[in-house]
Amino acid sequence: MSVLCGAECVFIVGFGRWLWKRCTYVGSDDSASWSTATPDEFETVPRVCQLILAVYETDLHHPQFPPPGGYKLNPDWVIKRVTYEHTLGRAPPYLIYVDHNNREIILAIRGLNLVKESDYKTLLDNRLGRQMFDGGYVHHGLLKSAKWLLNQESETLKRLWIENGSEYDLIFAGHSLGSGVAALATIVVVNHRDKLGGIPRSKIKCYAVAPARCMSLNLAVKYADVINSIILQDDFLPRTATPLEDIFKSIFWDTFIPEGRKLRDPRRLYAPGRMYHIVERKFCRLKEIGLASIVLLVILSLIIVQQNVLRLVIAPCHKCRCGRFPPEVRTAVPVDGRFEHIVLSCNATSDHGIVWIEREAEKALQRMRESSPETITTPPKVQKLERLQSIKKEHKDALERAVSLNIPHAVTDPEEPQKNEAESSRGEHQDASNTKSKSSSGNWDHLVEKLFKKSETGQLILNKDLNASKDVDASKA
Repeated sequence: MSVLCGAECVFIVGFGRWLWKRCTYVGSDDSASWSTATPDEFETVPRVCQLILAVYETDLHHPQFPPPGGYKLNPDWVIKRVTYEHTLGRAPPYLIYVDHNNREIILAIRGLNLVKESDYKTLLDNRLGRQMFDGGYVHHGLLKSAKWLLNQESETLKRLWIENGSEYDLIFAGHSLGSGVAALATIVVVNHRDKLGGIPRSKIKCYAVAPARCMSLNLAVKYADVINSIILQDDFLPRTATPLEDIFKSIFWDTFIPEGRKLRDPRRLYAPGRMYHIVERKFCRLKEIGLASIVLLVILSLIIVQQNVLRLVIAPCHKCRCGRFPPEVRTAVPVDGRFEHIVLSCNATSDHGIVWIEREAEKALQRMRESSPETITTPPKVQKLERLQSIKKEHKDALERAVSLNIPHAVTDPEEPQKNEAESSRGEHQDASNTKSKSSSGNWDHLVEKLFKKSETGQLILNKDLNASKDVDASKA
């Protein structure tokens, strides 16, 4: 009997500890150890969010739902607008905009439409380990949408980049569902830059706002120099496995899966690239209250109290800072602890809205510009150069950490797979370059397929892995 009572006590204590941690976990905990972003690296984010919001408008000359500061764009610089009538459900609506003031060519994609069945089909068109790509795994439905988008608009993007002196930056931007399409389109373009006029990798950027989990961890870290994810506080989507049918497993079962086991699963998908976490709410600073005050708070919260007793509860918490703060932006290229826990918050869905992300991003940028002491003592060019160097170092450190943690297919050089693929394609596909249908810049389906092949058993294998296996067989012979 005593053994059963002891086991019951242990279970209750353990479950209570788990419940306390689960219920008190807040979004700001995910980025508690990250560094603070600078205005120079974050200034594009509000502008990109405003352009994504513009996709929802039918007439930009007479907008119906402008953000507080307006869209801050020139409607005459909008090159193309595509709606659901043109995409036929193959991709979300988007627009192409040339920002001559900031020397950018932007392809902005809207988010999930709750009344469009085609958007749900795209998001749910995936299962664990279904789509292999570039040495990792990606979301099958989002990759299909990205290929369709490039088949339609690659010639337009190439023409715009060449017409503007081959000096403008090419930016892919998207929100929610569109963020996954934009991120995967960016990866395809980076691997085939010659199809867009030979644009350098340094001029290709992607901003995935409220991103969906669309690529495996090795790809998320590898392309962190070109893909940036923007997440507002408790947003549920970057923390939720796709398809969304696994959301309940993510809330409960994933809590008991060891972190190492998650990292070693090459099929598990993550939010892409470098992370920018906008934090505006923080949990009570319990360490400043003291253990006695916490016990008192718990005991009194279990009793129906009157107003005079509530004062006793609030009194010990005069140092406890809860609620909204001026937004701050934290950034990193995390490998482990990459938004793995869904936050049980009433703001989990509202933080996903592009309207709120745009507002908080604009507030955070203004606050960074006002409170940055370095802008007074340090020349802007020197400050920007130092930050670019630190960003490159953070990316390199993340790549090395991914290798040290034995992340499947992780590399220390983001260009390494591309070189191997180029060598194999020259050796094995010389005749393919003479075939018009395969060499056409519009046939992005064929270009994507070149990143992996089928083995004799029918299994998809990355080109460099296939070459390695051939070398091993030759050495044995």
